[in-house]
Amino acid sequence: MSLLCFLSKYVNILLSPLLLFIDYLISIWFYLDYFNRITLNYIMSFETAATNGNDKPERKYYDRTKSDDLQISRTDMNMLIMNYLVTEGFKEAALKFQQEAGLQEPALCSSLDERIMIREAVQGGRISEAIAMVNALHPELLDNDRYLYFHLQQLQLLELIRAGRAEEALAFASATLAEAGANDRNALTELERSLALLAFPDPHASPFADLLLPSHSQKIASELNAAILKMENQEYTNPKLCSLLRMILWSQSELDKHNVKYPKMTDLANATIEQPK
Repeated sequence: MSLLCFLSKYVNILLSPLLLFIDYLISIWFYLDYFNRITLNYIMSFETAATNGNDKPERKYYDRTKSDDLQISRTDMNMLIMNYLVTEGFKEAALKFQQEAGLQEPALCSSLDERIMIREAVQGGRISEAIAMVNALHPELLDNDRYLYFHLQQLQLLELIRAGRAEEALAFASATLAEAGANDRNALTELERSLALLAFPDPHASPFADLLLPSHSQKIASELNAAILKMENQEYTNPKLCSLLRMILWSQSELDKHNVKYPKMTDLANATIEQPK
């Protein structure tokens, strides 16, 4: 069964940031390989020009059709997808994808089930439950990473604000988060943004409404997931797909520095590529 058929069949299982990544994985793969080539070639052209004493090498223009001969290994694509599923804790989806893609059974981390429950608790607003599970799994984690602990407590504050419990929110912030804000400028800024929600009749319509979106709790859940993997000395604490995106941004930055005209990916979320003018 093809990858697209798999995604269609199991769309309910994969409703998560995974859909975004996998939907444009092929475009990202082509684009990254293409960018690696033109970036390195362009940098080498500067080095050659400098060796020849030319201070102003000719600007180069690249045609995206040069990527047409690139070959994508289906195995590599499948392994990237599997890495994302396992790293982010989508156990059921990983096992089903393994069956559909004909891969070897994935090497599931010993803490995968716990990480799944912790992620679900964080994204479901059950922060105290999530903290208790983290402490049971790795008692020293939150003691050693106070900024991560602050983020979890911030989510607790946001849940109180979401529920309209303003007095409890203020009391919680004063008793639990004030010290973190006093010791860390970044924490103070985030705390101020959170408390600013209380100044609006409808926090969801405020300039700080992004703190109440599911994407914010998902971000903290991924941050916590990566911290757990790091505690367990896992080789990768973040999905390899994230590294692909960073490589694209780096490649584009390098080309922009030298005023190269190239087909630029202007929207990572949709893999939108704008042709050079």
